[in-house]
Amino acid sequence: MVKSNQSSFRRILVTRILLVFVPVLLIGEMVTLNKARSSLLNTARQNLKDSAIYKGEKITNTIATLKAILMSASKTRIIQSASTETAEKHLQEIAALLPSTIDCIQLQSLPRKPQKNSQTNQIIASTCGKQVINEQPLSVSNYQDNSDVKITVIPPPKPGTTGTNNQEGKLQLILSQPVNNLRGNLAYVLLLKTTLHRHTENHPESLTGSLIIIDENGKIFAHLLPEKIGSNIQKYVNFANLKTLIKDAIKGKQDSTYINFSDSQEFVVGYTAINSPLTQEKSKKWIILSVSSVQDSLSGLDEIKLILIALTVGLIGAGLWISLYLAPYLASPLEELRDYALNIHSHHAAQPIPRNFKIKEFNQLVQALDQMVERLKAWAEELEIAWKEAKSANTVKSQFLATTSHELRNPLNIIINCVRLVRDGLCDDREEELEFLKRADDTAIHLLGIINDLLDISKIEAGKLSVFIAPLDLHQLLLEVINLQSVNIQKKGLQLKCEIGNKPIPVKADEVKLKQVLINVIGNATKFTDQGSITIRTEIIEDQNKFYVNVSVQDTGIGIDPAEQSKLFRPFVMVDGTTTRKFEGTGLGLAISRNLIELMGGKITLESLGLNQGTTLTIQLPLIDISLLSKSTKNRV
Repeated sequence: MVKSNQSSFRRILVTRILLVFVPVLLIGEMVTLNKARSSLLNTARQNLKDSAIYKGEKITNTIATLKAILMSASKTRIIQSASTETAEKHLQEIAALLPSTIDCIQLQSLPRKPQKNSQTNQIIASTCGKQVINEQPLSVSNYQDNSDVKITVIPPPKPGTTGTNNQEGKLQLILSQPVNNLRGNLAYVLLLKTTLHRHTENHPESLTGSLIIIDENGKIFAHLLPEKIGSNIQKYVNFANLKTLIKDAIKGKQDSTYINFSDSQEFVVGYTAINSPLTQEKSKKWIILSVSSVQDSLSGLDEIKLILIALTVGLIGAGLWISLYLAPYLASPLEELRDYALNIHSHHAAQPIPRNFKIKEFNQLVQALDQMVERLKAWAEELEIAWKEAKSANTVKSQFLATTSHELRNPLNIIINCVRLVRDGLCDDREEELEFLKRADDTAIHLLGIINDLLDISKIEAGKLSVFIAPLDLHQLLLEVINLQSVNIQKKGLQLKCEIGNKPIPVKADEVKLKQVLINVIGNATKFTDQGSITIRTEIIEDQNKFYVNVSVQDTGIGIDPAEQSKLFRPFVMVDGTTTRKFEGTGLGLAISRNLIELMGGKITLESLGLNQGTTLTIQLPLIDISLLSKSTKNRV
């Protein structure tokens, strides 16, 4: 029954497509955005690391070049002569050849004694006027121990002082080289003022970063914020991370990382270390940082977001259009099949099932539905047959109960009567008593056989019947069974024919169970044969390179109707199931025999041309290597 709140296939199809498509699209775009962010940050880290390395190398190379120029100029005769005109002209020529980062070159005289301030130093020649470029006063004593180029950092001017605007964010150095006069005495100093770095506003997408220079003690020599120059990194919030970075750089590591210089903003930092130019000690280092904010590093992410938003809107619109287009295309065949299925109970041969859809799977569904209808019809017929068989089986079980009751009641009556005759002393003599007791004993054994059959068939149906498989000689076992059954055969006046040869027949089976089967088969042949003969024959056959032995028991008895032969291996079934039948039995023997033979890897078949034409029952078992039989026999002995 269709409920009123159920949705149609079209609506479900549209909503499910959108419910699947939109989240997948959004998740995909989130993953793409995160991947883009990660890629941009990785690119920024790599670029900033390379930028720090490049800036460090540039500073090192520039200082080395300037030192070489100063040393070379200090040894020229023009400079050593200290002639103002010629020396100044020579300095102008040198300045013209140097890069634009050179602010001034001066030649000053060196007083013998230290002065109070640098303004007392006499300027001999200068490229920048008469203003002394060094703040500290110089004297001969400054260069007595070492004649190498000395380098000092010019600290930035304090806020509010003259020159603040011009020198903000600059890294300025003073290189000083002592100069001997023509007599070879230390008399002058050649000074060079240079700006190694000038802070400029970087484009966010350039990823070259702003320069920060820190020495191994944490003192800042260059910074994007001029007020930080000269301070120590201990004042920063993230001092511990900066200290770790300095240690890594001093060890020679060149890498990049994330650092918070303040509480509000995170920066990407590339770093390396160079030898400090302020001293000759190689253990002293400058840590070169190339710094860019995370926001600047992700500046390209905004464009990617806009593209993804536009792409999302477009794809959602396309998904909606596709779902609306596909819904009727997919729903129409289902609706036709639905109408056919709903009305199939009223269909006759007039209205066929819909066919020839454009989609292959729907045509396959049509074919499956058609086959299902045919199978349902066949199953209905099978159910009817099964119902009839169940009814027949119920009848068979009822007959079996009546037969079994008869088979049990008669022996019990015999046993009771015989025992009472002996108990009540109604026998004429001791010999008659023994005769009645023997009859009771034989009847009890027969009754025990019936009960054993019932127990065996119950074990078979429960799957609990087991066999012990071992090599044995089938020929020897047949001789034992024939010897047991020959008395009954002779009593009925039947002829026994044995065609079993005289050679061992090695098989693998349960000796006790196989003997039980052979006794049952030969016993049945004897029971259902009133005249004629019973033939027991063995035959070796080959099938698919495997060898088998066939044991056939052929009689000339009452035979079996071909229509009834298939029933004989079913439990509880007998051709004559009435209580007034001529032959005794429960109908379990052949069913038990078949299951036992199958458990031993063999099979059992029955053939009869019809009533009064005899019956042939054949047992087939696989042969084994005779050496196994010999080994088994030895083990028994």
